[in-house]
Amino acid sequence: MANASQLKSLLKSHSIGDDQRFYAVALQVAAAEARKGHQKLADELRQLVEQARKAGANRTSQENVVRFPPPSGDVGDLLEHDSTEVKIADLVFEPSLRERVERILKEQQNLSRLKENGLRPRQRLLFTGPPGCGKTLTAAALSNELGLPLFVVRLDSMLSRYLGESLSKLRLIFETAETNRGIYLFDEFDSIGFTRDTTGEVGEMRRVLNAFLVFIEKLQGNSLIIAATNHGEKLDKALFRRFDDLVEFGLPKQEGIRAIVKMRLRNIDKERLSWKKIEPAAKDLSYAEITRACEEAIKEMLIHDLEKVTNEALVTALTERRIHLNH
Repeated sequence: MANASQLKSLLKSHSIGDDQRFYAVALQVAAAEARKGHQKLADELRQLVEQARKAGANRTSQENVVRFPPPSGDVGDLLEHDSTEVKIADLVFEPSLRERVERILKEQQNLSRLKENGLRPRQRLLFTGPPGCGKTLTAAALSNELGLPLFVVRLDSMLSRYLGESLSKLRLIFETAETNRGIYLFDEFDSIGFTRDTTGEVGEMRRVLNAFLVFIEKLQGNSLIIAATNHGEKLDKALFRRFDDLVEFGLPKQEGIRAIVKMRLRNIDKERLSWKKIEPAAKDLSYAEITRACEEAIKEMLIHDLEKVTNEALVTALTERRIHLNH
């Protein structure tokens, strides 16, 4: 059965509610039993893990629906409710970025105190940076830390779907934000916040942008408004001053690579990590891509009944992610 290390990992992951790590260790135990010739027990353990996963997914889905009911009516079609379960501590940030995110969180947690003293917390934010570097996850983490719903507005999709009606739809969203406190993430902000020298300027996009800026300046409620873009270089730099804070996300550096790999492989039996091989393979990959590579290495271990995640499997997975991105 499970060795001492696995038993400690099972208890620790259960105590902190880390279901994914609990399942991963349980599958390691099943693989070990299969290697000993206890195939029936191994199959039973795997079946129990699969049943627990399904039950957990159904329970989480039901809890999220009850906790954060989205606005109904016409505005309900414009807002995509995000219920990702993540906290600030679960994310890997560069130190300066973590400090800025935690400052935003502290101000929102002390919103009433600040307003009572004539001060306004940061609530108009611009997130920029490459895909997979944590913009949406940070919004989700703020949502969970503050106990507020997160609603996502896909601006590009809204413009395409409601061509000619975009202004009225945008006004409806901000009216909802005034009366329903939450975090409103306007994704694909570059679809309207392009630079002034962009060719082929579309009149409706410019009108939507102007209206968006007016709405955020007139915002009186307590909602947190976040505009996010993967293409900060496309934005008119004059827009930056219209936000309370510009938060720039970047690709992980050496310490970030090590931190995300260690976090994703925690409680997983693994070879001693060879950073001389891992870091070059992970260079220029986003946090999301490195996470996927770690998951691929774990799957490789489980599928082939290996005792540990190997450096070779992790480097191979990282290399495959790089090839995938370059195609």
